Amino acid sequence: MSEAAGNTRQSLLRRVDGVGERLARHAAAPVPAGLTAPDQPSGEQWDAGQVWAHIAEFIAYWIAQADQVLDGNARAAIDAQPVPFGRVKSDPARIAAIAHYRRTQPAAQLATIEGDLDALRDFIASVPEDRWSAQGLHQTLGVMTLEQIVDEFLVGHLEQHADQLDGLAAQHSRPLL
Repeated sequence: MSEAAGNTRQSLLRRVDGVGERLARHAAAPVPAGLTAPDQPSGEQWDAGQVWAHIAEFIAYWIAQADQVLDGNARAAIDAQPVPFGRVKSDPARIAAIAHYRRTQPAAQLATIEGDLDALRDFIASVPEDRWSAQGLHQTLGVMTLEQIVDEFLVGHLEQHADQLDGLAAQHSRPLL
């Protein structure tokens, strides 16, 4: 394995471990009230239940999408076209899953999330060194490498939602005036 690919893999795995620890701490704490800071550019705000429901639904989805890019890219090597992948925030299945599971307790969500984090670690560890540059085509973000997909839609996405939970917890712990 090249040093760069090894560094990418190790960095991603460390970040997955870190976000997993953060989520476990949040799941063990009382569920904070309030809404997240507005999402840019949509302005959308969520309660903690929506954040947890989204985390629990998106990991498996995006692993499957990354795997599709990896597999499809290998099959399409002859024409070297990026493999279409992904969804957008308005996806009906995404919205329905968040609405359906938003009242599920974080500890129950965490059980699903921990299994998905293990699957994510396995996926990251299994990507051959020369396949991190496989390309996918997202309908709004354009052509992305597998490394960008894993960072944007999985690891970075997890960190962003852990940040939202951090923000909600901080709001909840402030004394009321």
